[in-house]
Amino acid sequence: MEALVKYAKGPGNMETRDVPIPAPGPEQVKIRVEYAGICGSDLHIYHDDIGIPINPPVVTGHEFSGYVVEIGEGVTSCSVGDRVTSETAYSYCGSCRYCRGGFYNLCPDRRTLGYWYDGAFAPYTVVPGDRIHRLPDNVSLRAGALLEPLACVTHAAIDLTTIEQGQWVLVSGPGTIGLLALQVAQALGARVLVTGTETDGERLELASQLGADRTVAVNQEDLSAFVDNVTGGAGVDVILECSGAPAAVDAGLELIRKQGQFTQIGLFSLPITVDFGRICFKELVVTGSLGSKRSSWEAALRLVTEGKVRTEPLISHELPVAQWQRAFDLFESTQGLKLLLCPSE
Repeated sequence: MEALVKYAKGPGNMETRDVPIPAPGPEQVKIRVEYAGICGSDLHIYHDDIGIPINPPVVTGHEFSGYVVEIGEGVTSCSVGDRVTSETAYSYCGSCRYCRGGFYNLCPDRRTLGYWYDGAFAPYTVVPGDRIHRLPDNVSLRAGALLEPLACVTHAAIDLTTIEQGQWVLVSGPGTIGLLALQVAQALGARVLVTGTETDGERLELASQLGADRTVAVNQEDLSAFVDNVTGGAGVDVILECSGAPAAVDAGLELIRKQGQFTQIGLFSLPITVDFGRICFKELVVTGSLGSKRSSWEAALRLVTEGKVRTEPLISHELPVAQWQRAFDLFESTQGLKLLLCPSE
C-alpha cells in the first residue's frame, strides 16, 4: 500500500513508499483510513523540529477516521464495520504518576501514532483496541477526522482552564485549532473574540459565521481599544493562544485582566522570550497544553454529537496521499484551512 513515510531523521526525508499492509495482533484493531487530517505537528516532523520522539522509518499522520476491517483477539471496544477514530497515545507505561492520575498524555514513555508507530497517512493503520472511539450516527467520517484536534482543544479549554458563563475569551489564531477553541468556549457560555492578521481574512470571516462575537485583524484594527471598550478597561478573562506566534503571546499578556487565565495551545518552532513580569504583576494563571486524554475525548464527542461544535465547515481541501507535498505547501502558506488526505482513494 502507498503510505507517506518519514524515512530518516533530519529536515525533509519524507516521501510516499510502498509498505506492507499491517495486520492486527491481540488487543489491536485494523482500520481502513478514509480521511486523515494534516496537523501542524506533521509539518514539524517534516522539518525535524518536533519535540515529541519520532522513530523513523514511520508512516506519519495521526488525525483520522475510517472503518474497522479486522479485530485482534480480545478486542471488545468495537466490531468490524464500525465507523471509528482513535486516540494518538499508542502506548504509555500505565504506572507513572501521570498515568495513574489519568494524564497519560504526559507519560515520559508515551509513544505516539504517526511519530513512533505507523500512522494514518496510509490506506490501513493498526491501533490498540482501547484507544478506539466509535463515531455517533450523526457525525460523518469527514467530521470525525477532526475529533483528535478537537480533543486537544477540549483538554486545553475544559480540563486545564475554567471558562465561565459571560466571560470574555480571546482566541488568538483563526486556524483549525483556533476555530475549534472558539466553538468550545462558546459552548461553555463565553463571549469570544477571535484575532488574526490581515492574511487571515477568510478565516476570520469563517469565525464570524461560526458565531464569534467579534473578530479583529490586529494589523488593521486597534485591538486594545476594542478590549478596553467591552471590558471597561479590565481586560479579557481568558486567553486561548492558538497561533504559536510570539507577538500573540505579548499581546495576550497585555490584554488579559488581573488574575486571568492564559492557556498556550499553539506550538512554537523555536524558544521565545516571555515577559514574566506581567505574569507576576497580574497574578496570572498560565498553563501549557499537550495532546489529550480520555476525558477530553469524551467532551469532544459530546460536543459534536450535540451539535455545539461543527468540524466540517473547517475542511477546505481533500487530496490523495500522492499529493501530500502540495497539501503540505498549502498548509505552510496558510491557503485553505483544514486539509485532509484521502489514503483509500
